[in-house]
Amino acid sequence: MKLLSEVEPEVKVAVKKIDGGLEVKRNLEELGILEGTELTVVATEPVHVHAGPISLKAGEMEAVVARGWADKVRVEKAGETLPLLRLENGEKGTVKTIEGGKTFEDNFSELGIEKGSEVKFLRHLPDDTLVFKIDDEEIPMGEGQASKLLVEREGQPIQVNYLKEGEKAKISKIIGGTSLKDKFEQLGIAEGNEITLVRKETPAPSPKRGTYVLAKIGEQLVTVGRGLAEKVRVE
Repeated sequence: MKLLSEVEPEVKVAVKKIDGGLEVKRNLEELGILEGTELTVVATEPVHVHAGPISLKAGEMEAVVARGWADKVRVEKAGETLPLLRLENGEKGTVKTIEGGKTFEDNFSELGIEKGSEVKFLRHLPDDTLVFKIDDEEIPMGEGQASKLLVEREGQPIQVNYLKEGEKAKISKIIGGTSLKDKFEQLGIAEGNEITLVRKETPAPSPKRGTYVLAKIGEQLVTVGRGLAEKVRVE
């Protein structure tokens, strides 16, 4: 067996073992990678200088999209189909495909992003940590993780990222599958609970280093960060 991070491009392998705890397995499961999964490594590439979540506008709605989700979207720009993350600030594209099946299509639909809709790439987001409070417990989250929580504001659903410091709202929906809901439930986060954005913490800037593995599972392309790829043993 070897690590997924060591597999050469164009080689097809099967996942034999996933090292690490439940958190690692859940993160990989969201990408469709479980023990027994067959995949083909497409490339091992340097991490994009912007490795975090992004902000988009679809119609009148602004949305935060986690990097792992953004990787599942292909758009058409000037007659060329390309990954959503190839767009630069201010550029527009029409959504052509959303990989990952109906579940991901439904997830994106909650954010106003659907096949055929035009999206405008607003900006890459900084690696802020959002600190929330539920009851008396403080819960830190990255922008990407927080983007999967919808809350009610004036009768309209918004992502929890758009709350102001000190603002409280009721969680209306968790966008994602059962594993994500279970993960949030362990943190005390559930639909119907009240949540408050306490503060945003901006870390000191640091350069993006390392590589990621681009792999194909069936017809779906997934991006696996080097840290996760080193937890996957394949044969």
